[in-house]
Amino acid sequence: MNGLWLTDQKLAFRQDLPFSQPGPGEALLRVRLAGICSTDLEMVRGYYPFSGIPGHEFVGEIISLGPSDAEASRSGPEVASLVPGVRVAGEITIACHSCENCRAGRTGHCEQRKVLGLMGHDGVFAEFVTLPLENLHPVPPSIPDEAAVFTEPLAAALEIQQQVNILPSDHVLVIGAGRLGQLIAQTLALTGCQLAVLARHPNQIATLKARGIQTINESALPNQLMDVVVEATGNPAGFELARRLVRPRGTILLKSTYAGAFSVDFSQIVVDEITLIGSRCGPFAAALQLLQANLVDPTLLIEGRFKLSEGLGAFQFAGQTGIMKVLISPE
Repeated sequence: MNGLWLTDQKLAFRQDLPFSQPGPGEALLRVRLAGICSTDLEMVRGYYPFSGIPGHEFVGEIISLGPSDAEASRSGPEVASLVPGVRVAGEITIACHSCENCRAGRTGHCEQRKVLGLMGHDGVFAEFVTLPLENLHPVPPSIPDEAAVFTEPLAAALEIQQQVNILPSDHVLVIGAGRLGQLIAQTLALTGCQLAVLARHPNQIATLKARGIQTINESALPNQLMDVVVEATGNPAGFELARRLVRPRGTILLKSTYAGAFSVDFSQIVVDEITLIGSRCGPFAAALQLLQANLVDPTLLIEGRFKLSEGLGAFQFAGQTGIMKVLISPE
């Protein structure tokens, strides 16, 4: 099988990767399109020790199903429609269903979890991938692959509204107008809130303005006036900026996963009674509904498309400053 292989911070294109068969309760998927995200780039830089096939944003097609196993296959309302030929997007956390978190319904925080292309499970920068049926969501026919490939990051953007009730009267600032920040902005704009996005690069500003979203530069940012600040820069400096801009008793939502440790003055956070919320994966069904209704347009973010055999060049291009979404096609 052809695919990209990461080990010891070295990415390589290989044509001899093992072909996995689906186990009980799993499906074998042909990857139609995959997206490079900031986490993938950080993985190559050594953010997290991983050896295998990276990649977790994708749209695929079911090729075959694993053997039936009532214990392994966990039924849901969509499982009956998961048959060969169906296009799907896939949730990235693979849960054990036996640990305390899983038994309490917190499968996204499974204590023994594997994560697609990130931890213990090969990802989607390859021709094929396997995933549990319970992770899969059928993609409606009206959604093109170029939009469906954004299902996972769009769901992550929507998780913010699962965690915080955003009101039209709220002043909301998004810090970071990159790949994820753009999707966060598009989803928050649907709430009618008083939204602004800190954007630095011309292409980021142009994409936001195309959706009617206000951008702002750092020199015009008001101190301690924002009800909600979303930090999506991936840089600790973004957190310091968010802390300066949020009002007393305001909320900071953290979408960044910082490499290493950094110092925080928690005394002032306590004094100002700031709420800090970590935010990770989100609702796939809601993301697909938004795409189907054309309420968001993630395709505006696409800046490059490469073949799988050109994957090293795709990563080099995606790693340039200001570049947004780069897609990889196995074909």
